[in-house]
Amino acid sequence: MAVIVDLMRNVNNFMNKHQDPRTANWFLMSSPFYTLGICIAYVVFVKIIGPKLMENRKPFKLQQTLVYYNLFQVLFSTWLFYEIGMGGWFTGEYSFRCQPVDYSNKPSTLRMVRASWWYFFSKFTEFVDTIFFVLRKKNQQITTLHVIHHGVMPMSVWFGVKFTPGGHSTFFGFLNTFVHIIMYSYYMLSAMGPEIQKYLWWKKYITTLQMIQFVAIMVHAFQLLFTECNYPRAFVWWIGMHAVMFFFLFKEFYNEAYTKKKRAAAAAALKLAQNGNGVCQNGAAKLQNGVASSNGYAKTPQNGAAVTSVNDYYVNGVNQRIKGE
Repeated sequence: MAVIVDLMRNVNNFMNKHQDPRTANWFLMSSPFYTLGICIAYVVFVKIIGPKLMENRKPFKLQQTLVYYNLFQVLFSTWLFYEIGMGGWFTGEYSFRCQPVDYSNKPSTLRMVRASWWYFFSKFTEFVDTIFFVLRKKNQQITTLHVIHHGVMPMSVWFGVKFTPGGHSTFFGFLNTFVHIIMYSYYMLSAMGPEIQKYLWWKKYITTLQMIQFVAIMVHAFQLLFTECNYPRAFVWWIGMHAVMFFFLFKEFYNEAYTKKKRAAAAAALKLAQNGNGVCQNGAAKLQNGVASSNGYAKTPQNGAAVTSVNDYYVNGVNQRIKGE
């Protein structure tokens, strides 16, 4: 135990020696272990404790709560996007090619520093996404991607606010808050019910937008490996490798959620179309050589025998024809 305490003390001493004094005394910034503890507690709750507590309980109905929560996230993300933009990216003070950290106390610089801390804080508010999944017993949506994405981000952003609150790496938050405006708008509309959901055909494009975001962050970060820029090389790798990790996690999710399902549906349709004797669904038997019975319906006999053409199949006892055959 004493070894662990000494290790934690040494880590804190090292970080305090190299920290940005402007954020040193801000909430949760004095030590990484507060944020780490919250992140670990989040993972344990959403993967173990929460599902266990809800195991024998009915799921909560949270439709109105979800609408208001997602509206809050839309407004919060919009404000963060504006603040990070006005801190440098909108004003022309920041360069996409190379932006060192400004450690001065200029008003615009301090605006970016404050926006960086609020972006860090926003990562904790996003834990509520998963807590709602737990309360609604939507455990299938508590995926590895979801938990890693939410559980890692607060710790990742903490290091940026602790040592480099501003400069090149704020492009991550700038782009991420823009994507979150769109994403939480979708979630808000989806929570409004079936009357709105039928118009939300663009869900999969949000995942595509997420992947484009991470590619842009990769390019923006790793370009500094090939140019001279007064920005810490360690944070270039830190930001860039996070983008790489999240890109492949989101790509895997996209393949599972959309590509594989589409291929499976196409394969099932092809198998149905290639069944020369037809298919009997919700009935008792395949239709072979004119033997025709399904849920009490039979195909009209021809020349004294029931005939089923290659292109016919029975669904719920009603003769159908496969389109395109």
